[in-house]
Amino acid sequence: MATIGILNLQGDVSEHFEITKQALDEMNVNAKVLKVKNPEYLLKCDAIIISGGESTVIGKLMEKTGIGKLIVDKKIPVMGTCAGMVLLAKKTDYEQPLLGLIDMEVKRNAFGRQKASFEKIIEIFGHKFEGIFIRAPYIEKVGKSVDILSIYNEKIIAVKSGKHIATAFHPELTGDTRIHKYFIKEALNCAE
Repeated sequence: MATIGILNLQGDVSEHFEITKQALDEMNVNAKVLKVKNPEYLLKCDAIIISGGESTVIGKLMEKTGIGKLIVDKKIPVMGTCAGMVLLAKKTDYEQPLLGLIDMEVKRNAFGRQKASFEKIIEIFGHKFEGIFIRAPYIEKVGKSVDILSIYNEKIIAVKSGKHIATAFHPELTGDTRIHKYFIKEALNCAE
């Protein structure tokens, strides 16, 4: 049985846990969801999701626990949303720990502070999707190995690189499982 981990150090963990569970049920995939707080739990995972939250805090905790190094060393597929997208970057506009798994430069809080949060219909995978942006970053620059999945207001808001996927918005808050299903299919090499 495959396992999708939800990094449980800080952020909107329970929302990702529930929507990942829902996506697996809808896909009828032999997999479970596990909240990951330490390296031992991470080693049980075939893929991991890093949620929104405080990217600096999550990065420091990943460094302290050894989870960040283990994700990189074991080549675990990662889906990062909002703060998770920042952590997947090679470079950001603030000095903080990063995984560096996607060749991109990310600007933190790029759409404004908390009170500037907004919802907009965006397009991803050729379909309309509700984009929920909360102190959201955007991607300023990508390398050749990165596929752009979505752009909003001329800003890159979703990318894919290998089995990693990153979004500036919060798909876990929508009830729409399509992005989670996409990541699960890519990470586990399975068909829906």
